[in-house]
Amino acid sequence: MSRDIDVLVLGGAGVDTIVYVPELPLPYADSYMIERGIRTRAGQTGDFVALGLSALGLRVHHLDMLGDDPEGDLVRALHREHGIALTAVPQPAGTKRAVNLVSPDGRRLSLYDTSRAHADDRLPEPTVRALAGASRHVHVAITQPCAHALELLPESGATISTDLHDWDGENPYHEPFAQAADVVFLSAAALADPERTMRRITDRGRAEVVVATAGAKGAYLLADDELTRIPPVTPPAPVVDSNGAGDAFAAAFLYGWLNREAPQRCALYGAVAGAYACTVPSTETVAIDREELLSRAPI
Repeated sequence: MSRDIDVLVLGGAGVDTIVYVPELPLPYADSYMIERGIRTRAGQTGDFVALGLSALGLRVHHLDMLGDDPEGDLVRALHREHGIALTAVPQPAGTKRAVNLVSPDGRRLSLYDTSRAHADDRLPEPTVRALAGASRHVHVAITQPCAHALELLPESGATISTDLHDWDGENPYHEPFAQAADVVFLSAAALADPERTMRRITDRGRAEVVVATAGAKGAYLLADDELTRIPPVTPPAPVVDSNGAGDAFAAAFLYGWLNREAPQRCALYGAVAGAYACTVPSTETVAIDREELLSRAPI
């Protein structure tokens, strides 16, 4: 079977409205004056992973549900501008959206509009099968349509990754994603014992590699049954925003993994890309390219 797609990104398309607030948590007030403006732009987790992979020279195809609405138009335009193939399945409820409150130190609080998704939302099985079958790898967002598609992916022969984001290690919704993936990303933010959760993922599923990102503290890497601490990388410019850093980490890690690099080097790529993403304002959609990634992660 021809593998014309390096990575199929499944789900995670949408728009964010960015609001720069004076601090987080935001104290109650009748109103705030937002000097840096309020902007809605395309880009949620799947969009950012697709953008990051494409910037690194991989052939990417993004599949998700989008509404026939202004938000959907922004997502379509983002993919056209960056030359990323997009298959958009009609979503009558509208395109996914969120509001991100961003503090001066770059921390983020996301408010997700759950009214634009339903438990019975599904991606067409023939489309999932055809695109996965033409792909070397599938990266799966933890949205409801992707949950229904998980059982279709093993037959494709493609390897699978997912990002569990701020999973607490207990919520049962995330378990099928964790158990179905060869590479599992998650944040350590809600984990009292990251190693315990990471080992449970490998014990219960098919994961070869588990990565728990820890922000400015670096990351944890579990590979070949050995836990390694990945040190943080100094950003190339002042930190302005953490939005998209985890997606950048995942994209750069997968770049290395698909090129058969050692897991430790893949994690270094991820740390470099994540640090770079923290220097990019949320209102922009810019990813590190291959030349800069390799220059900042010399052999």
